[in-house]
Amino acid sequence: MANLRIGNGFDVHQFVTGRDLVLGGKKIEFRFGLQGHSDADVLIHAVIDSLLGAAGLMDIGRMFPDTDRSYKDISSMVLLGKVRESLEAISADIVNIDAIVICQEPKISPHIDEMRNNISAELHIESTRVNIKGKTTEGLGFTGRGEGIACYSVALLQMGGL
Repeated sequence: MANLRIGNGFDVHQFVTGRDLVLGGKKIEFRFGLQGHSDADVLIHAVIDSLLGAAGLMDIGRMFPDTDRSYKDISSMVLLGKVRESLEAISADIVNIDAIVICQEPKISPHIDEMRNNISAELHIESTRVNIKGKTTEGLGFTGRGEGIACYSVALLQMGGL
């Protein structure tokens, strides 16, 4: 029987002025960026937590604490690469990742292919194993009011190799 493990990830960041908006390792032209210690890539943060959860490892806040100055303004793709190395060390293979980016704007759909390619390249998996969806909340809640972005992610790992 396969040794499969599932993990969930969630992250949220508030919009701020004066920062770039980075989602899925892609800089997106928008009037706001996201507040955070790193580059605040909410999608990558949720993906990281889902991978760490499935592997039974720490969460993003314990693995890369915001009290550590070495992570200040770091690319979340670098953090994702470190997570990949941790998964490789315990022979955990990524079966798939499914993520939802929740915001009224900007539109996510024009950027999905590049974000999928960025994530799959950093994780050394086929892009067909990474799925990203953009959703709105029809004007409801903090995302609907345009105050920030939320993201959910689910990851499935096979322990001991595919």
